[in-house]
Amino acid sequence: MPVEDGGRALLFKNSSRADDSRRNRQDMVSKLRKDKRTEQMLKRRQVVEDSENEVTEKDANSAQQMDPAQIKQIIDTSSDINVIMGAVQNCRKVLSREQSPLIDEVIDSGLLPVLVNFLMCNDNPSLQFEACWALTNIASGTNKHTKAVVECGAVPHFIKLLSSQHVNVCEQAVWALGNVAGDGATYRDFVVNCGIIQPLIKLVNPEVSTSFLRNLSWTMSNLCRNKDPPPTMETIESLLPTICNLLQYSDKNVLSDACWALSYVTDGSNDRIQRVIASGIISKLVELLGHNEVVVVTPALRAVGNIVTGNDEQTQAIISQGALTHFDKLLFHKKNNIQKEAAWTMSNITAGTTHQIQSVIDAGLLPYIIDVLGRGDFKTQKEAVWAVTNLTSGGTPEQTMQLVELHALSPLSNMLTVQDTRTVTVALDGIYNILTAANKISEEVCSKVALVLEETGGLDHIEKLQEHENERVYAKSAQIIEEFYKGEEGEDGELQPDVANGQFLFNAPQNNSGKISF
Repeated sequence: MPVEDGGRALLFKNSSRADDSRRNRQDMVSKLRKDKRTEQMLKRRQVVEDSENEVTEKDANSAQQMDPAQIKQIIDTSSDINVIMGAVQNCRKVLSREQSPLIDEVIDSGLLPVLVNFLMCNDNPSLQFEACWALTNIASGTNKHTKAVVECGAVPHFIKLLSSQHVNVCEQAVWALGNVAGDGATYRDFVVNCGIIQPLIKLVNPEVSTSFLRNLSWTMSNLCRNKDPPPTMETIESLLPTICNLLQYSDKNVLSDACWALSYVTDGSNDRIQRVIASGIISKLVELLGHNEVVVVTPALRAVGNIVTGNDEQTQAIISQGALTHFDKLLFHKKNNIQKEAAWTMSNITAGTTHQIQSVIDAGLLPYIIDVLGRGDFKTQKEAVWAVTNLTSGGTPEQTMQLVELHALSPLSNMLTVQDTRTVTVALDGIYNILTAANKISEEVCSKVALVLEETGGLDHIEKLQEHENERVYAKSAQIIEEFYKGEEGEDGELQPDVANGQFLFNAPQNNSGKISF
């Protein structure tokens, strides 16, 4: 797969098309990491909260003063279970600081094997809980910290604790396993191979608390993430029914992580996308595009966007569920990232069939796409350029001319002045396609569209691009000038397009709507 400028890989989504108009992203993994850390951390450390754990300020200060080596010595030399419990609690507290938890110090003290042994104390669930909490916080650190927990043999014991009759112990084990799985593909697969899936999915039931559900959904999302390699199809098929079930809950955090899980699953091959479609959950996923919480909309939109990178039938499945009715609001969302994702999704739909392009037009979305092309932040504008150019590439001449009627040439021409060569190339392709489509209607319409382009300043930009250092930019600019502006000196005012109701009219036969009738 070729990697284009900016680290983006382009996929041939539609096998019937020779261009690279439907696109997935090479940078998706790093982008998801960044988004996920912002919305809900991939790894989470459980900090001490006075209201829940009855820890006073004096307790916290004393925990801060206790050295992990001292804690280890107390555990090694005492036979009093209460003293041992107090020492383990102190260990947990130094790992639960808001700032600078003593993870390295605890590891260096040799406490990890001791904590792992305490996981096996089935006759003392309080000790199991404290030890599990401490190990959870260690696994929330760097890869080195997670590796230390795994190499001490904690994972099989965490999985056994998923069947504990003590809910707090069970929930803490879920949290610990989520941290390990969130470290990367290697430990994700290790946790799966240790047998996490079946006991984990059994824990999802109507009686479980909301806080427990949040941990369950978060851990499942971590079992679905990372692409190098992606989770096995067996893993996905085992988790998918439960993830779909989680979408029926109302808690925003549960919904968010369930949607993230689906976004990870759909960020891959078409057979993985098809598994999600076959699950029957896409109607709910589409519904969540209208949710009032950004933490839900963001992953739901990512999942929908990933699905429409699939084949035409998979894209149509999303359209048929009414997804397009949400995109006017998504394209004008207050969050720039959601605008960008919405424009990216639109670009993959306009890379589809003429029927799918017409669905976008019928939904009234072209004005919104053109608006963000002109006024969005640069990342959104880049996606909008693709949305417009893909339409010009696969749409009919009549569909393409609707862009001209809605004044798309001006913002499209402005994108010729940006520094990003790839974006300039895509914009040039779009302009060339528009002129070609106009020429298929008639030479007169083509001349008038060319005049509109000139009056919006686009021709000046194209002429300057003939001196561009990039060969493809230079060649496409020269091609446009050569094919469409050869004899422009002899043109006169008769070719001036009329404007009515804010739309260009080219004196072609018109219908009663005032738009061009071809």
